[in-house]
Amino acid sequence: MFKFVKYLAVLPLLALSSWAAAEYTAEDVRNSFYPYENWTPEFPGYTPGMVIDQNNVDQFQDILDPALYDHIKKGETALQTKVTESLELHPNYIKATMEAVGSPPVLSADGLVENFIAGRAFPAEPDPNDPRAGLKMAWNYQYGYNWGDNAAISPFYWKFRNAKTGKLERTIKWSFHFLNWKHRVNQDPVPEFEDNPAELFRSVYVLAREPFDIANTQLLIHRYKNDLKRDDAWLYLGFQRRVRRLATGQTTDSFLGTDIMIEDFEGYNNRVSDYDWEYIGAKNGFLPFHNHDELELATDMPPEPDGYQFVDVDGCFPKTTWELRKVYELHGTPKDPNHPLSRRVMYIDAQTYTIPRQAEFDRKGDLWKSFSICQAYPDRHLPKNKGSGVAIDNCFMMYDVQAQHCTTGQFKGQLDPTMNPPQMFTVQNLRKSGR
Repeated sequence: MFKFVKYLAVLPLLALSSWAAAEYTAEDVRNSFYPYENWTPEFPGYTPGMVIDQNNVDQFQDILDPALYDHIKKGETALQTKVTESLELHPNYIKATMEAVGSPPVLSADGLVENFIAGRAFPAEPDPNDPRAGLKMAWNYQYGYNWGDNAAISPFYWKFRNAKTGKLERTIKWSFHFLNWKHRVNQDPVPEFEDNPAELFRSVYVLAREPFDIANTQLLIHRYKNDLKRDDAWLYLGFQRRVRRLATGQTTDSFLGTDIMIEDFEGYNNRVSDYDWEYIGAKNGFLPFHNHDELELATDMPPEPDGYQFVDVDGCFPKTTWELRKVYELHGTPKDPNHPLSRRVMYIDAQTYTIPRQAEFDRKGDLWKSFSICQAYPDRHLPKNKGSGVAIDNCFMMYDVQAQHCTTGQFKGQLDPTMNPPQMFTVQNLRKSGR
């Protein structure tokens, strides 16, 4: 794990917060959302803009997660670094968090969040001595502003590669759609849809567009406000022309032959209650953040009508930049003894509560997969994303280090509510769209 870094001179007021009591102050909220207001992460010998490769990686091992360090040490990739910037979430999300000062959300005995409307549920600095700190952080992710109130990734290209040779084996073109039914802060209706008898929290709809053999394959996921209630998920297979309900275990299978399972979507796509959570500590670490308009963009992708170009990839590794940022290390252990993972090690960006880096371990406890999700600054992305206050997922890599195989993703993320009407997230829509 990273070498822990203390922030004594930077954010002294954070230590005054008490997560055990779930109380927080206005100062806690400001520190949570603006960690770089009066401070920039540093490390001896590091200068933003430098390249970290196998020749100098040992010097920076303490600020690299172990899997990323190994990739660089083996010469599989190098990090092009950049200046750390502040990615400020939407003011309404911050406002909703601030409005709960004095009457904060609380954790029930069974681990559910109560007295919560919207925003970041537990914005005070996490306390490693609080036995429920990890659980609170998992809830901060679950109720995070990832993709805002709703969004689409369309198109979304996944590519399968042999990691040893770099040979491209297959490409899938998707459309992904997300909708929050509750805890909304920016798009009407706020804070929730009134017509929601099932008490849904969030829905995800996925449509495969290419290649021909899986075209029209669709996936629908319903996650409920009651986190103790199991998700419902349905799959429409285009070649079978029928809808079937997914069994619980199928969300941890390889999804259509990729290195990804449904549970991996967005970094973690499951109930909070399906894992035990342990907070390890705060540190400085490298995470993949970039300005889209500053990157080397792909020239081998199908053209988009608006001229948009996707992030390029070099074999298994997206051509993103990396920032030295404040990171929380969170460990998740599945409660299901039949789960294919023994542990997730998440490197959460402290400002956005996204999961840009993650390591997954098999049942024996050995490293299985190395997972990156690149974050793009919204004001340097598509015009429709400017001012959205969303950390835009813009590329990903899932690298199976045991099989030496990888799946990469290239996004066109769009914060556009017209692309995600509520009727899209229904079983009836699966049947209708599949005809």
